[in-house]
Amino acid sequence: MLEALQYEFIQNAIMAGVLISIAAGIIGSLVIVNRITFLAGGIAHSSYGGIGIAIYAGIPILLGATVFSVIVAVIIAMLTLKDKKRIDSIIGIMWAAGMAIGIVLVDLTPGYNVDLMSYLFGSIIAVPSSDIWYMLGLDVVIISLVTLFYREFLAISYDSEFAHLRGINIKFFYTLLLVLAALTVVAAIKVVGLILVIALISIPTYLAEIFSNTLSKMMVLSSLFATFFTLCGLSVSYIYDISSGASIILIAIASLIIVKLFKR
Repeated sequence: MLEALQYEFIQNAIMAGVLISIAAGIIGSLVIVNRITFLAGGIAHSSYGGIGIAIYAGIPILLGATVFSVIVAVIIAMLTLKDKKRIDSIIGIMWAAGMAIGIVLVDLTPGYNVDLMSYLFGSIIAVPSSDIWYMLGLDVVIISLVTLFYREFLAISYDSEFAHLRGINIKFFYTLLLVLAALTVVAAIKVVGLILVIALISIPTYLAEIFSNTLSKMMVLSSLFATFFTLCGLSVSYIYDISSGASIILIAIASLIIVKLFKR
C-alpha cells in the first residue's frame, strides 16, 4: 500500500476519506442524538433525484445532487415539524420520489453509458480534486456553525421544550441540521455511495457514544473512528480490488461487533 501513495488518485482518496470522516462524525453525532437517522437516510436516497437531474441537464453531478438534497431537506424539515405523526410516511414519499425521478431522467438521457454503481456504492479512488475542495469547504462550514451554535444544537438535541422556553428558534436549527446532513450525504456519495452513506454517518457515532459522556467528545471520537474505518477500507479495497464503500462499512460493522462483545 505504501508504494501506492505516489499515485495522485490514492492521495485524493486519502484526503477525501479524512475530510468526509470529519463531517460524518460531527453531523452523525447530531443525527443520532436527535433520533433522526431515518430522516438522514431519506435525504440520502432522495439525492439520486439530483443525480438524475444533473445527468439529464448536463450540469455537474455534485451541483445537481447538492441543490436537490438541500431542497428535500428543507421540505422534510417543514413537513415533519408540523406533523411528526406522519414522519415515516413523509420520508418514505420523498425517498421514493427522489429515486424515481433519478431513474427516469437517467433512462431519458440519450447516449448516457456511465456506470452508476459508483454513485450507489461509492468509489473513493475516483474522487476528483473538485470534490475534495467541496469536502474541505463543507468541513469548514460544519465546524464553524457547530462551534458557534453548539449550545443551541445541544439544547434542541436533548430538550427541545426547554430550548423553546429559552427563546431558541427550534425550527431554524432543526432545518439547519437537516441541510448540513444533506450536504454531508452528498459529499459522502463518492466515498461510500448513497446506499451505504447512512452507515458511515451512524456506525462511528454509535461506537463513539459508548465511550462518550458529552456531545462534543462524541463528535471528536466519531470523526476519529470514521477516519480509521475509511482509511482501513481504502487499504483493503486497493489490496484486494473490491468495492471501497462496502469495505469501509464492513470494517466499521466488524469493529462495532468486537467492541460490543468486549464491553459485554
